[in-house]
Amino acid sequence: MGRYKHIFFDLDHTLWDFATNSKLALRQIFEENQLGEKGILSFEKFYDKYVPINDRYWARYHNGIVTKEQLRHGRFNDTLREFKINDAALAEIMAESYVTISPLMTALFPDAIEVLQYLQGKYKLHLITNGFAEVQWVKIERSGLKPFFEHIIISEEVGTQKPDKAIFEIAMNRAATHADECIMIGDNYNTDIVGAQNAGIDQIFFNPLKNRKRQPVTYEVKTLMELKGIL
Repeated sequence: MGRYKHIFFDLDHTLWDFATNSKLALRQIFEENQLGEKGILSFEKFYDKYVPINDRYWARYHNGIVTKEQLRHGRFNDTLREFKINDAALAEIMAESYVTISPLMTALFPDAIEVLQYLQGKYKLHLITNGFAEVQWVKIERSGLKPFFEHIIISEEVGTQKPDKAIFEIAMNRAATHADECIMIGDNYNTDIVGAQNAGIDQIFFNPLKNRKRQPVTYEVKTLMELKGIL
């Protein structure tokens, strides 16, 4: 659309395929630590326990209930305990392995690079992501995304996270722009969409899973390729 000059992208679950990359990393960790010989019958059983535990830890982290280190180690410790494995040392090894291995994975959502190449020729592109700086930077660089973005704002580095409008204001200040010239693209309704709305920024809800939204959004797409029809 003609009035937009700056596009803000989310990273995880929008460009970088978090679910695929995380599962690949966890499978490698499962095999390297021989968890099948420790009483966990299959990787899928381990994964099915890990995912909801991880989600709960992230929710508690975003709400200030647990620290970064408690999140990183607690999710593995709690998952192992689901299988009657009380081994804090093993949980710590797995936690450190995950932080090292997962950001090295490079799976992106279909058409991500093609769409970014298209948009880069028409707009200034920027990235706003919640997460740990040392992990997010590796993801961005290893997956080939870094060259597309003029400014990369990572929540841990700026001391605030989506949906706080402050992180969007930081992004706009760095880009020397204002809300009327911007649009935010992200998959998480609560952080990306509501956050952008709080900052007065138009939104594109990337919704491949067809999740419900509570209020209207500016645009909604189910694939990244649909962005070419909007922008």
